Amino acid sequence: MFHRTARVLEHVKLAERTLRVRLQCPELASAIRPGQFVMLRLPNTTDPLLGRPFALYDTILEDGKPVAIDVVYLVVGKMTGRLAEVRAGELLQVWGPLGKPFLDVGTPERVALVAGGIGQTPFLAYARELLGTRGFGGVAPRARTKKVSLYYGMRSANLAAGIDDFRAAGIDVHLASDDGSIGTKGFVTQLLESHGKTGPLVGCGPEPMLHALAKLAAKWDVPCQVSLETPMACGVGICFSCVAKVKTDDGDDYKRVCIDGPCFDAAKLVWE
Repeated sequence: MFHRTARVLEHVKLAERTLRVRLQCPELASAIRPGQFVMLRLPNTTDPLLGRPFALYDTILEDGKPVAIDVVYLVVGKMTGRLAEVRAGELLQVWGPLGKPFLDVGTPERVALVAGGIGQTPFLAYARELLGTRGFGGVAPRARTKKVSLYYGMRSANLAAGIDDFRAAGIDVHLASDDGSIGTKGFVTQLLESHGKTGPLVGCGPEPMLHALAKLAAKWDVPCQVSLETPMACGVGICFSCVAKVKTDDGDDYKRVCIDGPCFDAAKLVWE
């Protein structure tokens, strides 16, 4: 794990209350893999005191070498509100990579990524890795699937963020919104089900959406993993504030999302 004070190279708006921040940190960019996350903290302040977890959106290459990471976030509270005020050239504290990468899906013909709200953020780098167009964390590029489809649901069109990035990466994008202002009206899991059974499912978003996705995966009898958006205080397994209930051979147990996840086999989670 690296702990650095990193310079902000870019900070741009992608959608309503949704921004992308680019941090110059070659060591971290070279080590991190899709599914992992970083903790960000504002320097020289104790308000807020703790950092916040943010998924890797993508890494930035210069002369073929990773030099920076992109993080996409939604402004929802004090930390993200203050983060949104940071400008290019200023500094942020960052540490990572944290957590474990996405689980191995093997070599299926197609993988469906299912996102709700701001849950699309871990999927751009992951899709590049699956398609073999990019390598991450020192792992050479290797195509794991021929097709990656993104099913992305949000409340309304003004919150749709990064769609052009996904399409430019060769990802088949399907959209759903609560109000019908973009894509199909309704839940993203309903849109996915209307398209019929697919290969492995990978989800990230609100827990009710992930639970619905897990039920659909069980109905279809296909593998499903989910990246949990559990609030965290430390990010390194010390505080035990981010536990998830899981099934084990010895009965139910609790796992720390920050070090045992954030990606879990949906069939092994206890949904409550």
